[in-house]
Amino acid sequence: MTRDLMYQDEIRGIVRDAYAAIPSGAGAVVAERLYSPEVLDEMPSEAVEWALGVGDPVAGADLGTGETVLDLGCGGGIDAIFAARAVGAAGQVIGVDLLEEMCERARAAAARAGVAGWTEFRPGAIEGIPLPDESVDVVVSNGVLNLSARKSRALAEIFRVLRPGGRISITDLVVDDELPPEVLTSEAAWAG
Repeated sequence: MTRDLMYQDEIRGIVRDAYAAIPSGAGAVVAERLYSPEVLDEMPSEAVEWALGVGDPVAGADLGTGETVLDLGCGGGIDAIFAARAVGAAGQVIGVDLLEEMCERARAAAARAGVAGWTEFRPGAIEGIPLPDESVDVVVSNGVLNLSARKSRALAEIFRVLRPGGRISITDLVVDDELPPEVLTSEAAWAG
């Protein structure tokens, strides 16, 4: 039996349980800080309500018509819908989230936004992206990489699924100092 010395399964479980337990996302208060009024005006209310990110990775992704985009940690679908509008019906957006409940929310929001025909949402971990090698043009992620116990593995997976010349646009939290042990061992810190 292999021991999980990084406690990645335990950390993934903590993150999964924390996000499964929340009754809603951060809502318009946070979304209005991250996205332009034009983006939010065309966004279904449920996608705005479930916004849980820390930035706007789609704005920096320079998406083009017909591209295939992977949204890691798609949550309620706000970034996936924004990306789907940018790539159009000739493109494709694939959202991956640890929770099937989030995928279901994102599917409903995408349908309401009129982009369901070229979006799909799959449950999965960012350390094992459920896509074939070299299958996407762009990866976007919003406040999710920091939740991984194995960030290097998640980054390796991102590079595995990118086509040659592909792009990454990530917004996330970064800590540049050593954290005290009480933070490193805090379930709330891992999930937040």
